[in-house]
Amino acid sequence: MQDTLTTTWQEKVKTYAALSEEMGKLHPEILELAYQENWFKLFVPGVYGGPGKKLPEILRLEEELAEADGSLGWTVTLCAGAGWFAGFLNPELATEIFADREVCFAGSGAIGGVAVKTKTGYLLKGKWNYASGALHATIFTANCTLKDENGEDILDENGTPEIRSFILTKEEVNILPGWSYFGLIATGSHAFEVKNLNVPENRTFQINQHIEVADAGFDYPFLQLAETTLTVNSLGMTNHFIKLVEDAFYVRTGLKRYTDEQVLFFTNELSSCKEEIQNLRAKFYSIFDASWNQLINNNKIEENTLTEVSSISRKLAHACWRTAARLFPYCGLEAAKKESEINRVWRDLHTASQHALLTFEI
Repeated sequence: MQDTLTTTWQEKVKTYAALSEEMGKLHPEILELAYQENWFKLFVPGVYGGPGKKLPEILRLEEELAEADGSLGWTVTLCAGAGWFAGFLNPELATEIFADREVCFAGSGAIGGVAVKTKTGYLLKGKWNYASGALHATIFTANCTLKDENGEDILDENGTPEIRSFILTKEEVNILPGWSYFGLIATGSHAFEVKNLNVPENRTFQINQHIEVADAGFDYPFLQLAETTLTVNSLGMTNHFIKLVEDAFYVRTGLKRYTDEQVLFFTNELSSCKEEIQNLRAKFYSIFDASWNQLINNNKIEENTLTEVSSISRKLAHACWRTAARLFPYCGLEAAKKESEINRVWRDLHTASQHALLTFEI
């Protein structure tokens, strides 16, 4: 491995981003950088050996990571985000898991399995799609509906079928290759499955319940945590795309064919896009920071503030996608060349836009 201190991490990522895409997973040099920087442990509290970073700092870092490379930002966001579950795990289990320097969580938010209650734990069976980082993950999280030994639903206190999350090791799951999409290729977001797997009782948990560590911020609502972390990924990729568009337009061989008025029109289009994104970015962080401060200072976030966080997340994400569509025609054929950097960023951004959580702006 090369010494990652000889260059900035952004330069290292730029060097290996295209190679990661060719491999269909993060390049070993980028993975080593992630381990050194503790990126997969961003949410892990200090008591378990993590950096103990807080969400305001993490969001801004994830924006930078996604700007450097969409697949890197997305993988760190999803894997580190799953590492947030550290706050809800059995303490002995968490201590053991996070002792691994290369620990990385992957998983799916979908309820893809069934867990039958047994005398010693649970018997799991199921399949879960889109586990970003699956090819280098050490831990997988899986959501299951609980059943009793007669196959009947186990009901929660509200009388609805109970859902639990489970911790699985990489040795216990079967990776199902199938991430064949045109963007975010290096995330390696493959599916995984288990068949009749016995899991002990201490490897189940529920988020935002039974917080096991006295660390501020673990009770930030999961919905808004997911919305904000996904949004900064689209934001970072859009920042990257805008820079590449500007470079691409002014170096086009056919630029001399354009009139001064046409060049001015593009310049105004570009400035308009930059202004919209930066204004929404400032509003996004302002509203998010307000929600965080309410939680830290008052131990509660007002409902109207949470609504604003969700709303600005969607507005910013949709503005990012519109910006890409608005500027793409000015880039020339290089932007349509699948091996080019600008094409990779465009594909990554559009693949990220398909996450169901931010589909609608309302």
